[in-house]
Amino acid sequence: MLLVTYVLTSVVPLLLLSSMVFQTTEKYYIEERKRELLNQANILSGHISMSEYMYDSDKAAEFSESMIQTSIQGGFRIIVTNAMGMVVSDSNNTEVNKTYLIPEVIEALDNKDVAREQENGSIYAVASIVDGAGKKVGAVLIADIPSDIKDRMEEIRGQTYIMTGIIMIIVFSVAFLFAQMITDPLERMTKTIQKMSDGHLDNRIPVSTLSSNEVMEVGDAVNNMAEKLQQVDISRQQFVSNVSHELKTPLSSIKVLSESILLDTQAPKEMYVEFLQDITSEVDRMTEIINDLLTLVRLDQKEIPVNFENANINKVVSDVVKRINPLAQDKDIILVFEQLGEVVAEIDITKFTLAVSNLVENAVKYTDPGENVKVILDSDHQNAFITVSDTGIGIAEEEQSNIFDRFYRIDKTRDRETGGTGLGLSITHSTIMMHNGSIRVNSKEGEGTTFVVRIPLAH
Repeated sequence: MLLVTYVLTSVVPLLLLSSMVFQTTEKYYIEERKRELLNQANILSGHISMSEYMYDSDKAAEFSESMIQTSIQGGFRIIVTNAMGMVVSDSNNTEVNKTYLIPEVIEALDNKDVAREQENGSIYAVASIVDGAGKKVGAVLIADIPSDIKDRMEEIRGQTYIMTGIIMIIVFSVAFLFAQMITDPLERMTKTIQKMSDGHLDNRIPVSTLSSNEVMEVGDAVNNMAEKLQQVDISRQQFVSNVSHELKTPLSSIKVLSESILLDTQAPKEMYVEFLQDITSEVDRMTEIINDLLTLVRLDQKEIPVNFENANINKVVSDVVKRINPLAQDKDIILVFEQLGEVVAEIDITKFTLAVSNLVENAVKYTDPGENVKVILDSDHQNAFITVSDTGIGIAEEEQSNIFDRFYRIDKTRDRETGGTGLGLSITHSTIMMHNGSIRVNSKEGEGTTFVVRIPLAH
């Protein structure tokens, strides 16, 4: 199809151009011949008038002989009529004394010299004959069949056909090569994409073998897309594995505890109560994990509506700090909220509160007793900034890019102690994204961590 398109777009204009050039050339030759014949008719008209052939009967034979000789020399027919349209001389001697009132003769007798091509291809050029007193006494008609022009045009037409044929062969060859250069890589790309669509996401298009920059760009784009799809697939598999692992742990605990109760029928009541409390704790943990998972899924699928409203960010963050402050006091941690100005922004209060709470709770959980956690609220004319910094254990640089992944834990043992699900930062990240904002982390092991949240004041 591409080859046909190339050929049509190249050859059709060429054929049209050839036809137009041919017609223009033929028209030019015809017009030139008209001018030549009309000029010759005017010369004959002046000669006839000066020789007084029209009104001197003694010169009739001389007149006739002169017209015949001129006709032979010019290769055309000459007809001379009087003012009434009657033929007084004919180089072919077939129309003498006959009325010859064709449109061109009538126009010439009406003082309008004319040269016109006829339907049969011949050319009539007619000029009026004027005597010394300025009176119309007749007309000279030259009739010519421009066979030389036709022969010349046939020659040009033949040469044009040959050149057109040669050019068409060249165009077809070049178009075929270009089509192959484009279609072959596209076919290879199509096969690779089909394999990807069948689930073989590890397939890649060999970009170095592609022929043009544009096709190479498409190949790069497809490879990038495949890379991202593969990452998504790996992430999905990892997510399923993490979910299975997170749910398996409390289920295993519940199974061990319940089997202990069933096997030890003589156990005291206090042991039963303790085991049932542990089972309840594990069930609560599972419930928390499932609820967080449902929240993430709904955030991903945009199932949870975002109810933006103008809210006082100072009050929202202050309420979060007040709610978490008892936890900080229990750990002998100083929790400080610093407000650098009044900030009002369009937010979903519930979701934004959850995001900020996760950050502040994490800061308190992962900070050792006696240390500090600071929350700073600031803004410019476009964005609000919430900074949560601690002097806790910090995060290794190589792990900072993964902390928003689901179930990712830096220290699993410590996280078990604090009771986290490993989903808090993922929920925070998704929530901030829903607010068209951003979140970044700056941390150093043993020195603490700082999260900076940016959200626009208006949407």
